[in-house]
This record gives sequence, structure tokens and C-alpha cells, in this order.
Amino acid sequence: GLASIAQAQSPAPAADAKRGHALAYTCNGCHAIPNYKNVYPTYSVPKLRGQKPEYLVAALKAYKSGERSHGTMHSQAVTMTEEDMRDVAVFLAGPKPLTEMKSDVPPDKRPKATEICKACHGTNGVGLLADQPNIGGQHEDYLERALHDYQRGGRKNVIMAGMVQALTAEDIKLVAEYYSKQKPALETVPNKAFFFSAN
Repeated sequence: GLASIAQAQSPAPAADAKRGHALAYTCNGCHAIPNYKNVYPTYSVPKLRGQKPEYLVAALKAYKSGERSHGTMHSQAVTMTEEDMRDVAVFLAGPKPLTEMKSDVPPDKRPKATEICKACHGTNGVGLLADQPNIGGQHEDYLERALHDYQRGGRKNVIMAGMVQALTAEDIKLVAEYYSKQKPALETVPNKAFFFSAN
């Protein structure tokens, strides 16, 4: 009836960073250690502080569904409700997700391949929509790995797969290098954040 329709259309409750802090204790083993590496294959674990919470939720859903292939992340995400994901995401992202970055690279020196990226990720790596990630200042090797995964099917997002399909290995390297140098950069979640009450 009308009540069920109204309930279905009501907005989700605001994310709770304090609850997210309590739920995120298993995240600190990887995401609170600067330059920590994933192994087999080896690449840097992504920096999450300053990321968009909406994107982190989308990423967790992708790991849960298998759209993204990663054993550890799947095992973490598969037990989470959407509320859990929202709360953890707002805690990990921190109080001030990045909304602006600047580049020291003159426009005529930017890699040509970044032209296909900026429609969603902006010229300097700030996602234009809520669920489009900030990639500026992310680890270079993580960005490179992610782009190759979209090409090879390890990540199954159809938009990204289509965008990167024509990129060469050299294009990917240059794109990852360029965006990794944008400032202010994404950061590793401070380890102390896991041991003190979230603000």
C-alpha cells in the first residue's frame, strides 16, 4: 500500500561514523599502514582518507557481489549490510572528503590518455559525481593495477572496461603516474583513528 511505497522512497538514514569506527576494526590491518602491500599480486593497498563515502560503499558492494575479484575484500564485504557499509565508509573517508585538487603539470604536458578520464574523474582526479572516486594522490601502482584489472575483467564495471579497453600499457602507466601526483592527496587512514572514538 501507500505506507510501503513511502517507506521504500524514504531516504536512507544518515551514516554513523561512530558505529563505522566500531565495525572497521578489521580494516586497520591493511588500510591504516602507510605503503602496505597486497601480495600475489603485489601492489599498494589504496589510501581511503579523503575518498568519497558513496564510492567506498559502491566498492564494497562490488567486492560483495564479485564484480571485483579480491578474496580478502570479498570475505570482509560479504558479511556487511548496506547500513554497515555506509557507516564504515563515512568513518574511513574521514570528516573532509577531498573536493578540490591542483596539478603542477601544465595542460599541454598532461598525458593525452587522461582526456578519457576527466569526464568522470576531473582533470585533477576529483570525481565529479558522488559515486565516482577521487583518484588524485592515490598510489600510482594501485591505479595502474586497477586499470589493468578493468581491461582484463578482474573488475567488471562495464563503463570503466569500455573506457580503458583501447589504452596501451604505456598509456596506463602515464595516466597512473599523472593522477598519483595530484595534491592534496588521498591519505592512509591514521592508525590512531582505529583506537580512539570517531568524531
